Amino acid sequence: MARSAGLVFNTYMKEATMSDVPVFVLANLVVQDAAEYRKYEKGFFPILKRHGGEFVTYDDKPHTFEGSTPRPGRVIIFKFPSEEQARQWYADPEYQALSVHRRAGAPLEFLTMVRGMAPRA
Repeated sequence: MARSAGLVFNTYMKEATMSDVPVFVLANLVVQDAAEYRKYEKGFFPILKRHGGEFVTYDDKPHTFEGSTPRPGRVIIFKFPSEEQARQWYADPEYQALSVHRRAGAPLEFLTMVRGMAPRA
């Protein structure tokens, strides 16, 4: 008898601790003031790295396969080794001070954390 995908996922997640699970952060923003946004970009990468984060990719023209609303602007993906490190990055006072430039130059559609899957034993 096949187990449902939800049951398999829930069992799998119970076996993994929060520190074992990498997380991905997805951002969608629309650059309205490139000069202001560049101030944010210049300071972003050192703070990301300090918290163990790694830049994965970005796309200024993402393709929507399904759904009624294609994403406007830029979609960005980066990764952290754990949820705790992602939360520390976001709460970092230096990052919050820097994000003023992002908010001024490129308002967010969303900034979302998605939990990855722990390595299988």
